[in-house]
Amino acid sequence: MMSSLLREEMQRVLFRPAKQRLVEFIEIEEAPQGRHFLCVSVEKKKEVQLSIVQCQISQTVIKSGSKESHTKRSSIQECYRMTEIWPLQDLILVDGRDPDVDDPCFLLHFDKVRTVTAISCSAKYAFVRALVALSDQHCQKSLNLRNFDWAYIKPSAFYSNRGDCIVLTQICFYAFNLVCLSMCPVPLDA
Repeated sequence: MMSSLLREEMQRVLFRPAKQRLVEFIEIEEAPQGRHFLCVSVEKKKEVQLSIVQCQISQTVIKSGSKESHTKRSSIQECYRMTEIWPLQDLILVDGRDPDVDDPCFLLHFDKVRTVTAISCSAKYAFVRALVALSDQHCQKSLNLRNFDWAYIKPSAFYSNRGDCIVLTQICFYAFNLVCLSMCPVPLDA
């Protein structure tokens, strides 16, 4: 719920005025204060870009009647700022570092290597799945990936990008069918 509100807010404040559509974002851990996000957006010309968005609440002190009381108010419009931008076309490699370890850190190889630490390993994989789909769709080339567990990148028989609930429902449906079939009487005359 919170992420959808955050997505709508960033879309309205930052991406829509730039004539872009925010496709995916994850919160990342960065050294300076404030929240940081790694975003992927699509421009009107169908160009895809990655960006680091920093959210720092700027507070303005508004004086009230007495000298000792101050009210702090923040402006959402001034909150979001893109600090780094790269075209997806320039992304040479995405390195997950180690597919056998639950590590939220990954490397984006452009002209320089940019280290990104997501807030969770699942956020890292969700973002990479979005990059793969956008690269296939808009760049007409496969994204070069290294050190990722492919079962979580490309959908297979047991993993689906449609969500865990759909997969769980399918498994339950198949199990129910097997139970029903095992309870059916089999005629012995043949």
